[in-house]
Amino acid sequence: MLSLPDHWVWDSWYAQDDAGRWHAFFLRASRALLDPHRRHRRASIGHAVSTDLRSWRLLADALVPADQPAWDDLATWTGCTVRGPDRRWYLFYTGVGRAEDGLVQRIGLAVSDDLLTWHRHGDGPLLEADPTWYELLDREMWYEQAWRDPWVFPDPDGHGWHMLITARANQGPADARGVVGHATSPDLLNWTVQAPLSAPAGFGHLEVPQIAVVDGQPLLLFCTNAFAAGRESGHRLWVTTSPTVRGPWDVASARPVAQPHLYAPRLVPDADGWSLIGFVEHADGEFVGEISDPIPVRYERTGGLVARAPTVVPAGAHHPG
Repeated sequence: MLSLPDHWVWDSWYAQDDAGRWHAFFLRASRALLDPHRRHRRASIGHAVSTDLRSWRLLADALVPADQPAWDDLATWTGCTVRGPDRRWYLFYTGVGRAEDGLVQRIGLAVSDDLLTWHRHGDGPLLEADPTWYELLDREMWYEQAWRDPWVFPDPDGHGWHMLITARANQGPADARGVVGHATSPDLLNWTVQAPLSAPAGFGHLEVPQIAVVDGQPLLLFCTNAFAAGRESGHRLWVTTSPTVRGPWDVASARPVAQPHLYAPRLVPDADGWSLIGFVEHADGEFVGEISDPIPVRYERTGGLVARAPTVVPAGAHHPG
């Protein structure tokens, strides 16, 4: 578990280095704010390292808001970290600025040679919402411009890279416009916004989207706290399937995942398959703000994404590796 006595921690993502160590990148903000709702406007991207995804050693922050004036001078939010073909590390992140009072989200990039020291790529955002398909800021329709939570993965046929984005369609009922935004790139630096990979399906937004192939099945995992009228089910974590990782994704057929205490979890590979790691949001009515230990999961065609019993190594037995 990753818990800090002086900071709340919430959304997280993970990368594994050449030595097999896990690097967690996560949003953090000081508990001195007292009100956890204030954390979003004070967020920076923290960094910790682990050999087992359970015990963590805190490192220096990976990224903090830029000096004013800048497009990301208010807060730095959720992203992902991938290694490019040049062996450099690429940290894609969400940024919001003071000029728009944090209401317009954009996606930026920082790069690193060692996973420890990060430098912004350029002075501006990497990509922004395209009104051809996506809703821009309209306070009568929604409280912010959603264009965040980039999740980047290589094309399975070697045709560059794909990015999933928390976005909203530019038409339809205001409370049901959430879609999986999409962009493509040949080189991780130059991106083209594409049409969404899902249609609106009763969610206000689809947060922290991730794709993983679990037990042979391509899955889209997302979470939400915004439902259209009649869609609310009490569940906030959802999963749906597609024949390939490129989608499209039928969000209307998404099934809930029974992890009521977690929000914004990631599917992370482990020795026996996959585990969910997310942040514990509430307990006994209070905001917690810490990252869970791994929860082993498997995919069942009838049950969806379900918990599995962790592998138990008998006392005295040799564990390979």
